[in-house]
This record gives sequence, C-alpha cells and structure tokens, in this order.
Amino acid sequence: MFGTSDGSRREFMRAAVAIGGAGALSACMERAQEPVPPGDRGALPTRQYAWVDHVPEDEHGNFRLPRHHVFLYSNYEEDGTPSADEADRLETALRSLERAYQWSNQGLLFSLGYSPSYFERFDRSLPSSVDLPAPRRLSDFEEPDLDEQDLLLQLASDSAEVVLAAEEAVLGARDEVNTVEMEADAGDFLTVDERRTGFISGGMPAEKATEGVEGIPTEANIPEQSPLFMGFKGGFADNQASEDHIAIEEGPFAEATTKHVSNIRQRLQDWYIEQDFEDRVAEMFSATHAKEEMVEGAGLNLGDGSGITDAMTTDLVETANEYGRVGHAQKNARFNRDADGNVILHRRHVESTDNGYASLHFPSLQREISQFERVRVGMNGDDVRESPRIRQRVNNGILEYIFTLHRGNFLVPARSQRSFPTPAGEVV
Repeated sequence: MFGTSDGSRREFMRAAVAIGGAGALSACMERAQEPVPPGDRGALPTRQYAWVDHVPEDEHGNFRLPRHHVFLYSNYEEDGTPSADEADRLETALRSLERAYQWSNQGLLFSLGYSPSYFERFDRSLPSSVDLPAPRRLSDFEEPDLDEQDLLLQLASDSAEVVLAAEEAVLGARDEVNTVEMEADAGDFLTVDERRTGFISGGMPAEKATEGVEGIPTEANIPEQSPLFMGFKGGFADNQASEDHIAIEEGPFAEATTKHVSNIRQRLQDWYIEQDFEDRVAEMFSATHAKEEMVEGAGLNLGDGSGITDAMTTDLVETANEYGRVGHAQKNARFNRDADGNVILHRRHVESTDNGYASLHFPSLQREISQFERVRVGMNGDDVRESPRIRQRVNNGILEYIFTLHRGNFLVPARSQRSFPTPAGEVV
C-alpha cells in the first residue's frame, strides 16, 4: 500500500488512525518501530490537561503536540445519571491506560471533558466558578452543528498504534494494551456518537497536498516544515496561555479548565492560487510582516512568538485603509490578553482529512468559555469593516478560507474528578 520512506510511513499511520478499528491497529502494530514506555501512576499530574511538560520543545521553546489525535464524542447510554459502579469502571479503565502508557508524547496523553448537556442530567447546577454555557454560533456567517454529546475523550500520541489501542481498550474491544491488562472498560454504558481524527507534524500537510485532498489545490506549495495546511507554523509559546493561567482557581472544580473545540473546514484554492506568499503573510500575520519580510517559509524563523506588536494592533481601520487588508494574528492579539498582559487562551489545534476534506480541529483551553468567545468574536473584525476595503470575509484575515462545521464546550475536571463528576464536583 505504501513504500518504506519516512513520508509514506507517516501517511500510512495517519490513514490508519483515520480509519480506526482492529484491522488498522493490527497493521500499525506490524509496522511499529519502537517499544512504548510503560506508565507510572505515581508520577501523574493533578490536571488532565497538563501536557506541556510531557512533550518535547523545539529550539525556541515552543511545545510540540503529539502527532496523532482521536476525538471520541460520546454519550452515556442510559437516562438519568451514571451509577457509582459505572463511575468506578470508567475510572478503572482510565487507570489501566495510565499503567500501560507513559504520560508523554511517546506514550499516551488524554483528557476527558463533560458538556453542559451532561450536567443537565443532574438536579443541581454547576457552581458560579465554572463558566460553561451551551455552544453557539459565534459569527453571522456560520451555521455550525453544535456538539452536545455528554463527553469528549481526546487521545494523543506520537504512535498511531497507541491511540488506536487505547480507543479499542477503553470501549471494551481489547483486553490488553502494552502488555497491561485492562481491568475494566466503558463499552457497556458509553456510545461513541462521532469519531474524529487529527494529526500535526511537519511534512504531513505537504504530503497531503499532492494527493488531491478536497480543499487543497494540488499546486499548493506548502513548505515541508509547515505542520499546518495554510503553510505557517502556529502555537508560538509567547502567544499561549500557561497551564497555570487556564486553571479554574476556586470552587469545587479548582484545577479544572474549560475546553472549546471547533471543527473547521478549509478551502485553500484561492489562498494558494490567487494569493502569493506576501499576500498570505499579510493575511495570516499583518501587512507589516509582509512589507518588512519578517516571515521566511513556514515562519519558524519567528522563534517563540508571532511578531505581533502593540503598534500592529492599534487603529486597524487605518491599517486597512492603507494596505487593503488586516491580518488574522493582529486582529486576535487585541483580545487575547487580560488586563495584566497575560495570554488568555491555550490552543492545541491539529489538522485533519476526515471524510476526504482538509479541516482543522481547534481545541482551546481557558478558565472561562466566555474568554474564548470574546477572542473568537473579535476575530470577525466587525469594527474593522468600518474601512470600505474590508468585507465580512474578504481581506479580513483568513475568514475567506475557513468554514466552521462544529462547535462544542466541555469542562475538563482534575484527574480525581474525571469519571462522571456531579455539578458539586464529586464523583458519582
């Protein structure tokens, strides 16, 4: 099916994760090249979302997400609330995974989040310290399907076989992972409603561009180093909130965080065919970036930050009138810091070719969902449209090329509360 080059092996593993199931897992295990380190439950962090200290950094201190991701949007099968026995079985299953795999990109990282719909199963409301509204549309021009499944389990690893085996095991289709017995599973009471997959790694987007994936022109010259379809690096350390800053500080869910996940389809024909490199830099970052040639290739030369300065974010109407466009990064930077200058959002976005379309899974972690909504609404650039050169989507950052398919909101509790929490912060 594929050759033996690094590129073909990456593509095989990505395709296997996208397909899923026992057959894909078996094929991955036959091609596995390195043993997977076992887990140590005594070394686990309190927070489920504590990933940054357990993944590698590049030379600039930007953390690198695991290569393969599976998103399992699932429902509790029964009416009412889960039982104590079911909570115990779910927790036992998750602990089995933690014994089997090291908490790292080489092993397995995962988090389990709960939606507002899940908490509506209970007779009481979430405390005021938790800001978790139902998902909603965040622009006039989008009509997303709203993800209101009870919970979202996200699995992540550099090894395709690890995420596939973990998925099979937690749902009861596999009795053992990495030589560790699964002492329980959640297959009897959890049903997967939507299975979505993602990947992030330099080289993968460039490989996909040659295969005729819908949304990416075959002529697209995606830099080999780019981890994203739009050709530039993202997730700069200086533009990411720390895990401490996204932790809920008080109340029964202290140390939890909120998670918004959007699924965004990309249509990049015009991005690559009508726009040249300078145009793309201007619309992704700012016109100043393009004019001063601040970005080379995929933008790795920017180091640990996007290069957006305060001067680039002031009076964007004047900027729009002068240059005829505004940049995605300069619009967002206006809203992504608090009064003390701290970055608000912590983003972990990965690409996808689910169903043959170029798309993006965009998990954003923050203390309050309203913080994400504020930044995302600011991305619409409604105030910048005072300039006659800026339209709702055209010349307005990257809005012309992205289309939101799904939005969902989730609470990601601390590890001790992760298996069917009540609104009071207790485990069922």
